[in-house]
Amino acid sequence: MSIKTNKHGSQYQHNMDESILSLLFYTSIPAMVLIIGGVLSTFYAPGPTLRSVILHFAAGVVFSVVSLELLPDIMHEKDPLDVVIGFVLGIGVMLLLRRLTRQKQKLEGAPPIADALPIGLLFGVGVDLVIDGLLIGIGFAAGAQEGTFLMIAITVEVFALGLATSASMVQGRASRKRVIMTIVILALMLLISTIAGVTLLRGLSGATLVIILSFGLAALLFLVTEELLVEAHEEPETPWLTATFFAGFLLFLLLEIAK
Repeated sequence: MSIKTNKHGSQYQHNMDESILSLLFYTSIPAMVLIIGGVLSTFYAPGPTLRSVILHFAAGVVFSVVSLELLPDIMHEKDPLDVVIGFVLGIGVMLLLRRLTRQKQKLEGAPPIADALPIGLLFGVGVDLVIDGLLIGIGFAAGAQEGTFLMIAITVEVFALGLATSASMVQGRASRKRVIMTIVILALMLLISTIAGVTLLRGLSGATLVIILSFGLAALLFLVTEELLVEAHEEPETPWLTATFFAGFLLFLLLEIAK
């Protein structure tokens, strides 16, 4: 009887090890794609028009994630007070970061274009990646198919974000080494949050979950409206440039429907 139990225990442990290794492989794909997108943009810096296309597309995908992933979960909890707390905290943090960034520019006497480290943009992207990682992790915790489709959709998003973030830093005259190091750190944040999503936070519910999601909702809306689209509109707007925003939204929508 004891031998039989040990055999089943060994088999269970073996399956768990295979599951963890498989999960690490799948969850590392978006992180690697983020790095590829970021590094690619440092060697082949996009021109103004292409940069605007990338920013519009990234904004559309992020807005789609907000609409299709965060909002339904927040609405499901039906907890208005916690929504207000998380949302106000998110907006407050983003506005504070913007103010600190502008004060730094004034003290250094530098115009905005010379800001090699766009703190507001990086923080917004960082929040986005953490939320994405948690979503992927929770998706895999719910099932392999759900996790895989969500991973594919978010991989598209992070590639666009990697390109957009790198392009903005290059535009701000950041060195190639600094850009690559920043992108690698962002990729690690994505990977760590994914592991946290599948291990620590998959059973999270109630007020804590609502506050976290509402914080992310506010931060991502700020990222789209006050960072990505503001930079995208530095290039004269044309109908096809505007259309790339909706193309990004539609792409994630179709991937979500495919789940």
